[in-house]
Amino acid sequence: MIVKILGGIDLASALAFLMLIFGINVFTQFILFCAGLLFLKGMFILQGNILSGFDLVASVLLVLSIFFALPSILLWIPAFFLLAKGLVSFV
Repeated sequence: MIVKILGGIDLASALAFLMLIFGINVFTQFILFCAGLLFLKGMFILQGNILSGFDLVASVLLVLSIFFALPSILLWIPAFFLLAKGLVSFV
């Protein structure tokens, strides 16, 4: 059950990245919510989970996207990776 919840967090964050990529107005609260959840999820790196380091990087990129226009490659890579992680969690 917890794996599906964590996968849902990944899917919501991937949705936030995709909305930024395609120029859809994203609420700042939604971006901060997703970034905060990814940051908390990224704390699993302390237990030795290497993929949680990517969650920390994605969290930082989401926060930076509020203030700066990031290059599209910095938005596409986390979007695809989080989408893949989220979909695998539901299989």
